[in-house]
Amino acid sequence: MALVFGLAFGLSACSYPKQPAADQKQQVTEKKTMKVKELTTEEFKDKVMDFEKHPSEWVFAGQRPALIDFYATWCGPCKMTAPVVEQIAEKYEGKIDVYKVDVDKEQELAAMFGIRSIPSLLFIPMKGEPQMNVGAMGFGQLDSAVTEMLK
Repeated sequence: MALVFGLAFGLSACSYPKQPAADQKQQVTEKKTMKVKELTTEEFKDKVMDFEKHPSEWVFAGQRPALIDFYATWCGPCKMTAPVVEQIAEKYEGKIDVYKVDVDKEQELAAMFGIRSIPSLLFIPMKGEPQMNVGAMGFGQLDSAVTEMLK
């Protein structure tokens, strides 16, 4: 049983290297109609949590619950997760904010959350501590997790 779990987990996440190989870097064309917004470190501090002002405690700055997808353009499971996250953003538009963070571009954020495997999804409720899920999730799993976060 442990072997099955380990195999399933291993197939649903990519290890996050410190520096991607040059041939792994690639440009991804994004649709302008996307509901998922890419965050820089500065935007994260403004929209989610200013970790410089609050280095030792979680102080959420958002107006509604949030979901953050930590990903890389070269990660296969991340590419599979992206449309699912987009569907969640559409379904819960106006109820949650959905963001994505490119771990290669925003290494400070990746380090702050201890990202070692991607995709990693951070669920941020209005009250309480955020929770991280590592590995790809299907629509049903992600939808259930978001519903639970909204309770």
